[in-house]
Amino acid sequence: MNILITGGTGLIGNALVHHFLQHHNAVTVLSRSLDKVQQCFGTKVHALTSLTDNAPHPDYDCVINLAGAGIFDVRWSAARKQSLRDSRIELTQNLITFMEKMPVKPQVFLSGSAIGFYGNQGDKVLSEHDQQGHDFSAQLCADWEATALQAEHLGIRTCLLRTGLVLAHNGGFLQRMLPAFKLGLGGKLGTGQQWLPWVHINDWLASAQWLIDSPNQHGAFNITAPNPVTNQDFTTLLAQKLQRPACLPIPGAVLEILLGERADLLLGSQRVLPTRLHNQGFSFSFEELSSALDNCLS
Repeated sequence: MNILITGGTGLIGNALVHHFLQHHNAVTVLSRSLDKVQQCFGTKVHALTSLTDNAPHPDYDCVINLAGAGIFDVRWSAARKQSLRDSRIELTQNLITFMEKMPVKPQVFLSGSAIGFYGNQGDKVLSEHDQQGHDFSAQLCADWEATALQAEHLGIRTCLLRTGLVLAHNGGFLQRMLPAFKLGLGGKLGTGQQWLPWVHINDWLASAQWLIDSPNQHGAFNITAPNPVTNQDFTTLLAQKLQRPACLPIPGAVLEILLGERADLLLGSQRVLPTRLHNQGFSFSFEELSSALDNCLS
């Protein structure tokens, strides 16, 4: 297959590019930094800095849209919120315009989203049929998805990837937590009762490939493991794996002072299940958090 990926140098995108290369696909990465693409992949992929520079690969069988500024990296000022929207929604709209002009349309369009779509819904079990939440991240995801779904009007099969917290050995939120936990300075966040939908990166890659290979699948999919855990359970298990205590909780009020509105990402609760993947027969390699952590920490 000939595949175009945005966000190809991020944690998930990087792993996905290497996955496709291992299976002998031709990959093009759209990025603002050619040097970063070359640093990640050498000469194995074609790099684009603009969607108008498509002469070497005029037709793509599959387009995957994972680009977006880091949602947790910087305090959410009005300018930062606009940047978060532009890096997702404006780029996705540009991709729609690009695909509209392609003489041969892609067979499938996979577009990123997140479990933040659901907002804070406490202990309620959530499937793809549940409605969006009402906070900033929920509206951001909803608008992102609505833009991506314009591809369906072009006759392109479109899948929305509502991704949970991705566990990996080489980056992501788990690796950011490890320094404190290894020093015995970890602890629950807030009450610790908020649900934390997670997924091992290998299962994320497998689910993306499964969606590409399944011509009848379209619409929104929760890309999360079948067994979400609470923040308290995650904290306790990670500390056990590292053989360290986890006795320094951070009160929710402190997080709200330190992080402002971003604290919603840590204190909000989404008990999300991969209902559509499960019902269609997709099998996860890491269904339980314990085995996923063992793999990432080995």
